[in-house]
Amino acid sequence: MRDFTCPNCGQHLTFENSVCLSCGSAVGFSPDDMAFLVITQPGEGGHAGAVDAQDYQLCANLHVAKCNWLVQVRPVRQLCASCALTRTRPSDVDQHGLLAFAEAEAAKRRLIAELRELHLPVVTRQQDPEYGLAFDLLSSATEQVVTGHDNGVITVDLAEGDDIHREQLRVAMDEPYRTLLGHFRHEIGHYYYYRLVAGFPERLEAFRRLFGDPDADYRAAVDRHYSQGARAGWQQSYVSSYATMHPAENWAETFAHYLHIRSTLDTAAAFALAPATATYQRRVLGPSGFDTIIDMWLPLAWSLNMVNRSMGKKDLYPFVLPVPVLDRMRLVHTVLDQTAADQPA
Repeated sequence: MRDFTCPNCGQHLTFENSVCLSCGSAVGFSPDDMAFLVITQPGEGGHAGAVDAQDYQLCANLHVAKCNWLVQVRPVRQLCASCALTRTRPSDVDQHGLLAFAEAEAAKRRLIAELRELHLPVVTRQQDPEYGLAFDLLSSATEQVVTGHDNGVITVDLAEGDDIHREQLRVAMDEPYRTLLGHFRHEIGHYYYYRLVAGFPERLEAFRRLFGDPDADYRAAVDRHYSQGARAGWQQSYVSSYATMHPAENWAETFAHYLHIRSTLDTAAAFALAPATATYQRRVLGPSGFDTIIDMWLPLAWSLNMVNRSMGKKDLYPFVLPVPVLDRMRLVHTVLDQTAADQPA
């Protein structure tokens, strides 16, 4: 994530700001510019970092989801590019559900911004009614909810936004890391398998070689995983125990970790904690691109883990990346890099 600043006064802004806490300016995030712009009132005068309040305002989900993305005023108050992807959410009378919904939408906005930075296509349900991307954000507090992906629809259990509930599940499932953003990154990996791999023979052959048979019986794999667990020594070949369950989950876990790495490197570079070449703006092309990313990531991850320990916290990135995992992650990088190269400038 970039280091954002207020165009009026230069004050640092977080990705969640809708007001500059220094000069009081109303600001909104422009996904097209990947920057915050000041929302000026008539007569205040404009500049390159400003938009007129007669033309732009904040998303219709400003209050219900604390969304700070800019949308056009006309013809009616609109949902932004991220919020519009949500197909189902809690009702307006479900106050507890709406609090969790706001947490989930905040994580989803980060995801959508990352996808834009990586120049990945986001094909909506309106553009592709059968396989387009959509989100159902539901709470298991009121109904049975299974986080997952099905033909472009990503379902996320809003109960994952509750720290106690999420920590209980993390411990019960013996996971070193579990977050809402992590769920979104994992499930979007499933979406991009079908969008960017399944229909490309060369990529699919590489997938089979590195991940296994994507058509293997999924239900049998799930039953086996939860009855027998991951086989001994899985740490030598997989990024997580969940990745051992089925080739599809191995891909989604590897995809999520690639996003973890790219996003954290980008943020570190923005604050001079990593080389400037780690940013999304650098088009990493050619066979050396992935090696460059990993060469920057490994010492940074080690350093950040030690910083966390100095504060009495758990490791920021509590994972080991053995060679088989890096080989698979290289395929993720190659697919995404080729896709970005094919997108219009």
